[in-house]
Amino acid sequence: MAKYKIEFDRQACIGALVCNLLSERFYLKADDGKVDLANAVYNEATKKWELIIDEADLKANKEAAESCPVDAIKVTKIED
Repeated sequence: MAKYKIEFDRQACIGALVCNLLSERFYLKADDGKVDLANAVYNEATKKWELIIDEADLKANKEAAESCPVDAIKVTKIED
């Protein structure tokens, strides 16, 4: 089964919350009006939050990425 990596740039997030509406399980509303990517790990080198997902979770996360007005979410395939 394919694996994908979500990269979330929380600094770029403006709190539009479209991602939360599309995938509330992954994009959790935070107290500061932005979102947090559930179960993500912070990458010091890229300054982004990262999470590996399976194909089963791809559709909702791709929709969230495509709907983000500031492109704070990127989803890339990392293995087949």
